[in-house]
Amino acid sequence: MYDIIVVGAGPVGLFAGYYASLRDANVLLLEAQDALGGQVATLYPDKKIWDVAGLAGDTGRQLIDGLVKQAKRFDLPIQRGCRVTDLVRTDSGYQLTINDGEEILQSKSVILATGKGAFEPRRLQVANEAELLTAGLSYSAPDLAAFQGQTVAVLGGGDSAVDLATELASVADKTYLIHRREAFRALEQSVKALASAKVTKKTPFKVSEAVAKKDGQLVLTLTNPKDDQQSEQLTVDRLIVQYGFKTAGQAERHWAIDLDWDRAGLRVEDQVKTKQPGLFAIGDVTSYPDHVDLIATGFGQAPAAVNAAIAYYNPEQAGPGHSSSLDIQD
Repeated sequence: MYDIIVVGAGPVGLFAGYYASLRDANVLLLEAQDALGGQVATLYPDKKIWDVAGLAGDTGRQLIDGLVKQAKRFDLPIQRGCRVTDLVRTDSGYQLTINDGEEILQSKSVILATGKGAFEPRRLQVANEAELLTAGLSYSAPDLAAFQGQTVAVLGGGDSAVDLATELASVADKTYLIHRREAFRALEQSVKALASAKVTKKTPFKVSEAVAKKDGQLVLTLTNPKDDQQSEQLTVDRLIVQYGFKTAGQAERHWAIDLDWDRAGLRVEDQVKTKQPGLFAIGDVTSYPDHVDLIATGFGQAPAAVNAAIAYYNPEQAGPGHSSSLDIQD
C-alpha cells in the first residue's frame, strides 16, 4: 500500500514525485512510456525554455535531466512501461490496474499528471505526406546537430516553429521559416530573437506541394493562402512541420471511476482536487477557469497536490515547513 502514486513522469509528474519524497511519503511514480520526460523529452529536447523560474534558456533536455537527478536524491521509485488501464476507488484508497491486469497496485491517494493523453502531430496537408516521411519530412527535431550544414525549412508560426527556426539558424547552412500569415504567434521575446537570427521568412505562404528529388532534396511549392496565383518554389534538404500536436484521446476517460471531463481536460476544484476524495490532478490534464498549459503552472500545482494528498490520508500530519529548514545533506 503506497501513500501516493503519481501517474505520469513528464516534468510535472517528476517534480510531484520528488516533492512527495521530500515530505517522506511512500510514493511511486508510474510512466507509460520507456523514457521519462513526456512531450518535452520526445518533441523538443533541444528547444530553449524561458518560462520556468530559475531556468531561463535551459533546453528541454537539461530540464528533464535536472528533474531526474532531483528525483534520485531520495531514490524515488519509478516504474516505466506501466499504463494505468483502470482506476477504482476502494475502502482503503485506490486500486490501479496496470497494463490490462499485468499488475495491481494499491495506494491511499493518487495524483494524475498524465498531460493531454496520447498525441500526434498536425500533418502536412499534401497527398504524398506519408511518402515524404522517408524523404526529408519530419515533425520534430530531437537533435539539432543532425541539421549541420543543411538547408532547412520550418513550417509554422507559433512558439515551437519560431524557436526552432531561431535555433537552427546557428547550425544549418540556410534556414527558412514559412508561415501562412504575416505575423507570428510566438512569445514576444521569441519573435524578437527571430528578427535578429539569420532566418529567411516566407510569409504569407503555405506548402501546397512537396516533391522528393532523386538526390534527396525536397522541392516545395509555396502558395499565398489568399491568392493561388502567387506562388514560388523552394528547394531544401529537410522540412520540419511545427503545426503543433493534437490529442488522440485520453485513456483515463475510459476508467471505471466517475470523473468530470470537459473539452479542456479533467475538471478539478481548488485547482488540484477531483470530485473523488484522495484523487488529484495536476498539469495539462487539468481543467478549470483561466488554466494555462505551462510547465510552470504544473510545478506550482505539484506541491499543492502532494500536501493535499497527505492531509487526506493522514489529517494529523503537520503541514510542511520551509524546505530550507530541513536537515538534508547534499
